[in-house]
Amino acid sequence: MASALGSRVESVRNSSLLRFSLNFIRALSSSPSSSSSSAVASAKNPKKSKRRKKNLFEVAQFLPNWGIGYHMAKTHWNEVSYEITKLNLYKDGRHGKAWGIAYKNGLPLADAPKKISGVHKRCWRYLPNVLRASESSTNLTISTDSGLKVETEAT
Repeated sequence: MASALGSRVESVRNSSLLRFSLNFIRALSSSPSSSSSSAVASAKNPKKSKRRKKNLFEVAQFLPNWGIGYHMAKTHWNEVSYEITKLNLYKDGRHGKAWGIAYKNGLPLADAPKKISGVHKRCWRYLPNVLRASESSTNLTISTDSGLKVETEAT
């Protein structure tokens, strides 16, 4: 019985020794290539932090008067935007409800503001090239005044 137990212990030692040696050889053979490839990869491409896109309220917080009167659109929309007319912010300032007038190709789709859907999705952007309603009305009055002056000078 002692001899059977001794042979059993001997076989366990040999198998664990065999496993250890195989694992050691695997580690040696794979470590130089993986460490050199990881060093090369880290030298070529340092970790780029992904810029987090913003929801409507995170975009509006940097505009005067929380973006009321400014045009905003989702990044995947073409020639469609909202002129923000009303914001209902929650306490944290990043969530809430928003209302606005929808525009397509620069023309309003409706006269009355409607609730904007998807304001919490992270795909909103500010449209700086679109004139605000107050700016466009002042530009129209200036242009008509100058047009009247030209007509009065001509006669």
